[in-house]
Amino acid sequence: MEQPPGFIDQRFPSHVCRLKKALYGLKQAPRAWFQRLSNFLIQLGFSCSRADPSLFVYKKGSCLIYLLVYVEDLIITGNHSSTIRKFISHLNEEFFIKDLGHLSYFLGLEVIYIKSGLFLSQTKYTHDILVRAGLVYSKPAATPLATAESFTSDGSPFRDPTFYRSLVSALQYLTITRPDISYAVNQVSQFLQEPTTEHFQAVKRIIRYVKGTLLYGLSFHHASKHLLLGYSNADWARCIEARRSTYGYSIFLGDNLISWSAKKQPIVARSSCESEYRALANTAAEIVWITHLLRELYVLPPERPTILCDNKSAIFLTRYPVSNKRSKHIDIDYHFVRELISSGKLYTKFVPTTLQLADIFTKSLPRLLFESFRSKLHVGPPPVRLRGY
Repeated sequence: MEQPPGFIDQRFPSHVCRLKKALYGLKQAPRAWFQRLSNFLIQLGFSCSRADPSLFVYKKGSCLIYLLVYVEDLIITGNHSSTIRKFISHLNEEFFIKDLGHLSYFLGLEVIYIKSGLFLSQTKYTHDILVRAGLVYSKPAATPLATAESFTSDGSPFRDPTFYRSLVSALQYLTITRPDISYAVNQVSQFLQEPTTEHFQAVKRIIRYVKGTLLYGLSFHHASKHLLLGYSNADWARCIEARRSTYGYSIFLGDNLISWSAKKQPIVARSSCESEYRALANTAAEIVWITHLLRELYVLPPERPTILCDNKSAIFLTRYPVSNKRSKHIDIDYHFVRELISSGKLYTKFVPTTLQLADIFTKSLPRLLFESFRSKLHVGPPPVRLRGY
């Protein structure tokens, strides 16, 4: 801490002012604000979620209210309109707030209300990426990456690494509503330190694909059955240089995609069974977190979650505690998936590769297969809405 210019006491030149209140813009300000807000919400009967500290839940009888906090922006929803209005009035008495009405735009996410549910997109944000990249009038691409395309660190260095990083980081945020580009963005994100011209060409192809699907987003529909279903997959030794596998998963609640990932495994797997088994363990960990969250939201499905995998050896390894030369070196923490299955909290099942939706997160696919999996993830154009006058 340093004393501001003009306020230095000549008798105590090393002294500084003591702050009795967290000021806006200081490092302590966000923590102090969140503590102030959370204390107020807890006094009103809300409980802070353990799965997500930014989520607060209010339940009294049949009344249920959810409140999500992002710095000073709040999203409030629930099943009791009068209680929500009463809570907003209490909130307005304690803090100076501005009610923006129904959620339509939040942190770059655009919300469209449809008859069957919601449609989330980032059209304006996507257009800003096209402008930044100078590809507004470029020719669209059918897929984010060419089929079976692989990347290495060889090649001529790209002249502007900072520009490369800015585009990739922008595409990473776009994956919030565009899971179809998750694998491609993961691949180009591995070369942020020293990108080459080939890597930049791959980024331009992703943006050209996004340009052709500018209005696409993620649809959420009402469903009568809320089964928690996950798809887990791994592409063994996908990385040519490090020989590490790429794994991915997609988790559905009913027919709605609620979680997905495309990552490179941190260690080298000695077999495809091992890479698939590690992917299963990571998918199981995500499902465990989701079950904790759904339990706090009071919407946990009664049926046990299911993970679909296209590797029978990995499924066998999750059900039977066998140990041989090909599996005895696997870390113990990955074997917790066996305990979940033996205790009846999780179920694994085989799925053919042609129906493995997680394939879109582990490799670049041909156009027809890519478009088929994309539609099954409920990624597409906004639904047509006709309004009579």
